[in-house]
Amino acid sequence: MASTLPFPVEAFVPVKREPMHSVRREGSVSLDGAWDFQLLSHPAQEWGEWGTTEVPSLWTMQQPADPPHYTNVPMPFDEVPPTVPERNPTGLYRRSFRAERRDGRRLILQVGGAESVLHALVNGNLVGSSTDSHLAAEFDITDALVDGLNELVLVVVKFSAESYLEDQDHWWHGGISRSVSLIDVPEVRLADVDITADWDHTTARGSLSVRVATHGLAHLRESGWEVEVEALDESAVVPVAARQDAQTLPRGVDDRSVRPEPRFPPDMMDILSIYAAGGEVPESAMPMIRAFGQTAQHDAKAGEAAYHRADVQVQPWTAETPHLERVDVRLRAPSGVVVDTATYRVGFRRVEVVGRDLLVNGRRPWIQGVNRHDFDPRTGRVCTRESMLAELTLMKRHHINAVRTSHYPNDPVFLDLCDEIGMYVVDEADIEGHAFAGQIADDPRYLTRMIDRFSRMLIRDRNHPSVITWSLGNETGHGVAHDTMAAWSRAVDATRPVQYEGGISMDWHANHGSTDIVCPMYPSFPSLELWAADPRADRPMILCEYAYSQGNSTGGLSRYWDLFESQPGLQGGFIWEWRDHSLDPDGDGRYRYGGDFGDVPNDGAVLNNGIVLPDLTPKPALLEAAGIFSPLRLESSAREILTGTVTVRNRGTFLPLSSYCAEVTVETRSGSVATVPLELPPVDPGETGLVELPESVRDALGGADALALSVRLVTKEDSLWAPAGTALAANQVLLDLSPQVLPTDAAGVPDLVDGALVHPLLRSSPELCLWRALTENERSFSMDRRFVRTGFHELTLSETDVRTDADAVIVTKTYLTAWNEPVTHERRVLQVGDGDYVLTERVALPEGQTDGVRVGIEFELIEGFEEVEFVGLGPWENYPDREASALLGSWQVAIDEFAPPYIVPQESGSRGGVLEARISGSAGTVGTQHAQALHLNVARRTIADLEAHDHWWEVPTRDTAIVHLDIAQRGVGTSRLGPDADPATRLDKDSYAWTWRLQLGTR
Repeated sequence: MASTLPFPVEAFVPVKREPMHSVRREGSVSLDGAWDFQLLSHPAQEWGEWGTTEVPSLWTMQQPADPPHYTNVPMPFDEVPPTVPERNPTGLYRRSFRAERRDGRRLILQVGGAESVLHALVNGNLVGSSTDSHLAAEFDITDALVDGLNELVLVVVKFSAESYLEDQDHWWHGGISRSVSLIDVPEVRLADVDITADWDHTTARGSLSVRVATHGLAHLRESGWEVEVEALDESAVVPVAARQDAQTLPRGVDDRSVRPEPRFPPDMMDILSIYAAGGEVPESAMPMIRAFGQTAQHDAKAGEAAYHRADVQVQPWTAETPHLERVDVRLRAPSGVVVDTATYRVGFRRVEVVGRDLLVNGRRPWIQGVNRHDFDPRTGRVCTRESMLAELTLMKRHHINAVRTSHYPNDPVFLDLCDEIGMYVVDEADIEGHAFAGQIADDPRYLTRMIDRFSRMLIRDRNHPSVITWSLGNETGHGVAHDTMAAWSRAVDATRPVQYEGGISMDWHANHGSTDIVCPMYPSFPSLELWAADPRADRPMILCEYAYSQGNSTGGLSRYWDLFESQPGLQGGFIWEWRDHSLDPDGDGRYRYGGDFGDVPNDGAVLNNGIVLPDLTPKPALLEAAGIFSPLRLESSAREILTGTVTVRNRGTFLPLSSYCAEVTVETRSGSVATVPLELPPVDPGETGLVELPESVRDALGGADALALSVRLVTKEDSLWAPAGTALAANQVLLDLSPQVLPTDAAGVPDLVDGALVHPLLRSSPELCLWRALTENERSFSMDRRFVRTGFHELTLSETDVRTDADAVIVTKTYLTAWNEPVTHERRVLQVGDGDYVLTERVALPEGQTDGVRVGIEFELIEGFEEVEFVGLGPWENYPDREASALLGSWQVAIDEFAPPYIVPQESGSRGGVLEARISGSAGTVGTQHAQALHLNVARRTIADLEAHDHWWEVPTRDTAIVHLDIAQRGVGTSRLGPDADPATRLDKDSYAWTWRLQLGTR
């Protein structure tokens, strides 16, 4: 083998790559496992010493010489299309395999994915090159083989001219990301299979069309080959079409010896165009018209076979009812011998856009979606079937029903699982030219490359029922390439709509040619209302990205869904995004993001915007989504449930509510009681029904400490994503609660020190706090540092006044903000028992205050506290604009688990609607009661701790407990990209007042 590559490496187009197809053959030989490996700094570098690596794997997760690199918009190098950077890491993979050449057989090398240019060499000979990092490349290596031991070298070059089409908001990696295998195929074989399994909701019947293309038969004038299609307990054999000779115009005959009979009607050439124009022509002219038609196009394509079966009784496929049928395709030689086979699992369903609705089987499903990358924190982009199933299982258990494969075709195994588990998929082409979006879509050098990437995806994935929409890519501007791809898609696959955000990004009524769906990113709430009311709106609106979930975020999700469910044309969308993408290559839990690997330029932590952590631990945002997305909705008042009934709505699309079990619980101040199974009626989608509550539940609802009625869905049958009995999201009806009355009788004059409470359990006395460690949204450019402008991050005590009023002590403290503006905090302290106080707080903020982040009290307890019990919204973290799915009840949470570990330290852990709390441990017990509901947070980290560090794992954990009780907490919004917190959840008042009780007790 030569010490350098024996061919040019600046490949712009693939070389000797086999056409894309949908055929998945059994019996391929896996080449996964140990390979020889070395990493070069550029393709022309001389080869050196070999080490070892595993395939599939990414060298960027293993080789310090070329670590992962994260950018969002910019390219990771300073070049312009189609220039390739001089430093271009190149991985060499080598292994041996045994093979022998056999007559009538070919050996195909399949590489599932390589980032980004792949060259394959067998025994030193180039057998092919490929671009497109996220689709498989296949090469016929037969002619390069020798009998016995063969050497295979895969050369993977990190950057190419097509890297400008792979500028996705993700890590730049290098390596082989999917499996490598050898496939032994017959010389004459199945080349592709295109299956259309349609289902007509008006007749409840299906139809099956199968088009089979073959390899090696198109040249035969007489075929004799056949294709057998077996499906739905029926088998049919259809012929493979033979080659048809090209039709030519007959020559004129100049024979005058006999009187000629007329062969054609008069004005023959006129009749042809009249027929084409839709006019009437004599029946006698039809044979001539058909004959001339053959000169333009043939009736059948040579080497292909077509099968159709109508009026099929079959169960349809949907994401709620993922029913699959097996289709076997066999290619038979004239002798009757089967030479090749392919097996598919198809779902009968119809997807169509009708007016402003995207319909599946005639019904309009809510698109409760997320954006997903192929990702694993340990391996980068190498995914296993088990890890993908774990992702989909988690999605289904939280009522997510759709995935957009941002921003490239995902692993084909993922689509197999989506078919089986029931998930709608927007399949997106591996096209994002974000850094050069203004020019690349109209660059003729990239036109064929974009079409190639899109068409290969469509051909690979078109037999998957889960794929309901094709996406032309992401953030590549808008140009002729997009219109061309869309036109090709509609001609080749009329069964699915096509979408592209770039076509409507600046005008939601534009570019019908490139998108059948209005699919904007991060729209504001008023804009959605404007579009819904606009008479020009004539397509469905399904947001391709919304609810940007950077860190502690996803505020306003419930408001989005209030609009989706009330405004015409709005049908849902895809949360950005499913998973945080920080890496953990060492497996030590120290998640790393852009810049942590020395990668320059980088976009820092912008890739941490999932609703689950990298290890699939749910964030509170996922739990919020689950409640909103649940097919069960309770529509009763407190008065109705007290009479013993509850109204339930089915907001699903296809299944009756009786497809689930339910569990009903009464939440009280003392915990959950009267938990009993509840039979749900067969309420159809979109309808409501009345459910009688069991007697034990009615009795518990009448109790003095009852808070709410909870109804939790439970799976009824075993499935791939959950066994029977798996608990899903709960919904609640809240009871009307009387205001909590706190004691008013004094037990003596409180003994304060400089106006502060002093007690053995207190490390620091309760004091005013107007600040929180800003969330990533609050630190974003769009917020324009508004919170720093308040000056509340720094309060300096300037004056303290203490006076006694009857049995109470009035403490007035004046603070100066960082900008020297006064804040007044007045507290009335009433002692009602030993270590038992009622505190009335009044806070006056600087005049003109318009938007703060918190108003409340902070105090620190000594070591020895472990648990928090509270009555309020929980049990998970919630904020004023992300509390729609939080449950009112009595909850117990360990202090160490109170705050979600957002990768970038920030405000976290608050629970709203808290009426009382009890913090306990070996040191004693501290209780609070609140005349009005407050926000509670108990933490092991101070605000200063959080603000001083860039990673959660860097923040020190204290043994003490830091307690926040707030009368006001700002919503978290999505303002890094999208709407800020709803105005109703912003802190725009300049004065606040509240009363609470503090009980300090040692063991």
